[in-house]
Amino acid sequence: MSTTTVTPLTTADAEILVAAAGRAAEAAGATVSVTVLDAGGHLLAFRRDDRSVLISGETSTRKAYTALQLDAPTAELVELVKPDGPFHSLTTALDRPLLFIAGGVPVHRDGRLVGALGVGGGAPEQDHAFASAAVAELAARD
Repeated sequence: MSTTTVTPLTTADAEILVAAAGRAAEAAGATVSVTVLDAGGHLLAFRRDDRSVLISGETSTRKAYTALQLDAPTAELVELVKPDGPFHSLTTALDRPLLFIAGGVPVHRDGRLVGALGVGGGAPEQDHAFASAAVAELAARD
C-alpha cells in the first residue's frame, strides 16, 4: 500500500490566493472580500476591500465554507438547491449556513481537497471568475 502525502494549504498559499483574487477584482473594477479556509474549515486568510459592501465579508466566508463542505464550486450548486432541485432542503439543513451563490471554489492539490476560497462583493459570475483565477494561479505555482 502506497501513501501519498499531500501538502496542506499554507498561510503563504492563502496569501497568494487573496492577492490573486484581489488583482482579478481590481482589474474588473470590482471591490470584494476574499476568504481562504483550510481543509478543516479554519480561516487562513481574509481580506475585505474597504470600499466593498460590508456583507461581502460574510458572503465570501459562507461561499468558501459551502465549496469546502460540498467539494464543488458554488456556481455548480445553484440549480440543485432551487425549490424543485434535488438538494432544495440543504440550504436549511445544517446549523452552519451554506450559501449557494457563485463565488466559492474548492482548492485541490494532487487531487485532494486542501481548502476553499470564497469571493463576495461583485456579481456572482464575477466572484466565480475571480476565485477561479486565483485557484488557477496557485495551481500554476505548485
